[in-house]
Amino acid sequence: MVDAVVFDLDGVLVDSEPVWERVRRRYVDTSGGRWQPDTQRRLMGMSTGEWARYLGELGVPGSPEQIATDVIDAMAREYRSRLPVIDGAPEVVRRLARHWPLGLASSSPRRLIDVALTAMGLAEQFRVTLSTEEVARGKPAPDAYLAVAQRLGMPADRCVAVEDSSNGVRSAAAAGMRVVAIPHGSYPLDPDAEQLAAVVLPHVTDLTEDTVPPTLSDTGPDRTA
Repeated sequence: MVDAVVFDLDGVLVDSEPVWERVRRRYVDTSGGRWQPDTQRRLMGMSTGEWARYLGELGVPGSPEQIATDVIDAMAREYRSRLPVIDGAPEVVRRLARHWPLGLASSSPRRLIDVALTAMGLAEQFRVTLSTEEVARGKPAPDAYLAVAQRLGMPADRCVAVEDSSNGVRSAAAAGMRVVAIPHGSYPLDPDAEQLAAVVLPHVTDLTEDTVPPTLSDTGPDRTA
């Protein structure tokens, strides 16, 4: 029996990963840093503090706090111009909210979570929302998913997570949740992350009350997806 469903935001409800990549790449390039071939993959799932420090390692000058402020300001401008909502995502959230309590565990800063959910009219659909800014470690560590489960008052192994990125899948699986993976076409899952997913769906609109998988506590520890 599933007690709750916990969504990621970026890449699941909002097609923001390309926006994050464009904004951060431009910021690195114009600041005299050097974007690496694996930079975007490494950034996906990092908390604000983690990615701000990482951009510093790429040669961006300034404190992590200043780097984070500059990038988040640029993201907010992008969101105000056009929020890249994934087609059908708001309807999926509303439908599942009729069946289960919903949580959200996002690597986006709190400011952008609130802007995005309000713009989509979904703020009231989630009982708990959390930014990885609010826990010790970002994804792939399990901290965010464990904290959301705790705030929902649910055991983590009775929750199902919905993720798009490899680090997000790793994070939710490490928390003991069954994971529905909906990978972005431009950022496919790493093989190990795909193995951790209970279900892999091509699009968020394929997520229904019938495709939400049973939890680990229902299937037992030895059952594979």
